[in-house]
Amino acid sequence: MIKKKLIIAFILFLFTSCNSQKKKQLEEVSIVLDWYPNAVHTFIYTALANGYFNDEGIDLKILYPSSPSDSLVLPAAKKADIGISYLNTVIIAKTNENIPIQSFGAILQQSVNTVISLKEKNITSPKDFTNKRAGSSGGLLSDVYLNTMMKHKGVSPNSLEVIDVGFELLTSMITDQVDFTIGGMLNHEIPVMKDKGIDINYFLIEEFGIPQSYELILVANEELLKEKTATYQKVVNILKKGFQDVKNNPQKSIDILLSKQASEQFPLTENVEKQSLTILLPLMENNTSSFLNQKEEIWENNINWLFENQIISKKIPAKNFIYQF
Repeated sequence: MIKKKLIIAFILFLFTSCNSQKKKQLEEVSIVLDWYPNAVHTFIYTALANGYFNDEGIDLKILYPSSPSDSLVLPAAKKADIGISYLNTVIIAKTNENIPIQSFGAILQQSVNTVISLKEKNITSPKDFTNKRAGSSGGLLSDVYLNTMMKHKGVSPNSLEVIDVGFELLTSMITDQVDFTIGGMLNHEIPVMKDKGIDINYFLIEEFGIPQSYELILVANEELLKEKTATYQKVVNILKKGFQDVKNNPQKSIDILLSKQASEQFPLTENVEKQSLTILLPLMENNTSSFLNQKEEIWENNINWLFENQIISKKIPAKNFIYQF
């Protein structure tokens, strides 16, 4: 009897030891989101929930940004392995400040930056910006976007008043502090307004002289990309697999997302996130670009545009911004 108990104890010890060994062998990889969890991140959470990271020996840690720059600054400083940032932000940081960062995947194949106004304002084009008040979250890029759009339609940018409303884009518009806003997202603010039953007009900034841009990109430190190429390649393959699952079963992915939401900081509404995902899927992959694919031409066009608008002082070749596996 004692011998039998010893054998059972030994087997349990081996089992526990093996599991512990397996867990220790997982490589920790951290990713800083651009914001709190929402529909654009479903492919990450779906891949995680389906065990794809663990299957490849990766223990994924998802971090929320404490400031808008975290998703770029932390990876650049090697304090996180991956960040979700923006194409033009990366161009400016790498060109003007020599930040050692590169992109290794484009999440959205175009910008979702949208001009939004209440329908009663009758703003359907930049030609309607004359003598209006624009609300933005601040920053040089918003001003340049507005100037470019107005010049594209032959309207003087001097006739527009730009007001920094911080993160209160929707509130400032609804309370008539501004006539329209720039910086709202096609996949978030639009579904939110519609869900609230508010009649609006909206259009993408890329429709009026702004070059096509990848809205969200995966970035990492240049040295880490070279040192841990195999790991980053695994991550790309896993995320592509997660994206396929999202396409195949959007509702299941929404359910996973809702279970992982940051309810205190950024509570989600199922109907809004379902509408958002419907908008996002054809922007994440289309007939000309597969998910996470990037083209040097898109980067080149934005580099030229930023240089022409004196946001960057020199041009760096587009290939320097992209890490090719």
